[in-house]
Amino acid sequence: MNKKTRNWIITGAAAILLVGAGGYAFLDHYLGNQVQITKAIPAGSSTVNSAPADAAANAAGNQEGAVVDPAQLNGEWVTAADSKVYFSVTTSRETVNFENTAVSGNWVIDLEEPAKMKADGKINMTQVSSGNGQRDGHIQQAEFFNVAEFPEASFTASSFEGLPAKWTEGSIYDLTMNGTLTVKGIDKEVSFDGQALYQEGQVRLSGLTKVTFADFGMENPHSVVLETENDISVQLELVLER
Repeated sequence: MNKKTRNWIITGAAAILLVGAGGYAFLDHYLGNQVQITKAIPAGSSTVNSAPADAAANAAGNQEGAVVDPAQLNGEWVTAADSKVYFSVTTSRETVNFENTAVSGNWVIDLEEPAKMKADGKINMTQVSSGNGQRDGHIQQAEFFNVAEFPEASFTASSFEGLPAKWTEGSIYDLTMNGTLTVKGIDKEVSFDGQALYQEGQVRLSGLTKVTFADFGMENPHSVVLETENDISVQLELVLER
C-alpha cells in the first residue's frame, strides 16, 4: 500500500467517525430526554400513612411537627407560579419528559368535610417543553395536541380520598384524587395517586396517573428509529398558596 492510498483510508475513516459521532449527538439531542422532573415535595420529608392499620406510624409521624390548625388548611387556595405539570413517554431508548410551567388553578380544601373539596386547573399547551424546539413544535401539530384549536388542557377534581382530618406540619399524606382530564376537547376520567404536605404556609402536592395516546385521539408515534409505549404518564408537581 502506497502512502497516498494509506492517507486516503485514514482520512475516510476519520470522516466516518466524525459523521457517526455527530449523528449520534444529533439523535441524542432530538430523541433523548432533556428534562429532569422537579418534585414539589422536598426530599427527606416524613411520610405518614393515614390508613387505620398504621396508627402507630401516624403517632410517630405526628411527633415530628406541630399539629396544623384547620383554619390554616381549610378554605380557598390558588396554584402558585412554581407549579409544574409533566407528561412522559417511554420509547425503546429511554423515557422522555415534557414540562409545562404555565399552570393555573383554584382549590377548595375542607378536611372536615372532604365531599366539599374541589379543584380545577389548566395548563397552556403552547408552553410544553422537552428541551428540543423541533420536537416541541412537532407535538403541537394537529395529529398530536393540536394547540392551534385546543390551546389549553384542564383537570377538574370530583373527589379526594385518603386525607386525614388533622395534619402535622412537614408530614406527607397519601391521597387519591379523582376527576376529569380534558385534552383536545376530549374528557377522560382519571385517578391521580398522590401525596400532599403542608409546610411554611404552602400546600405541596404530587400526583401521578396514566393515560394512552388513543384516549385523546392520537396515534402512537412509532418510527423507523424508535418504538413508543402506548402509556403516557401525567405528573402533577403543584404548590398551592392563599
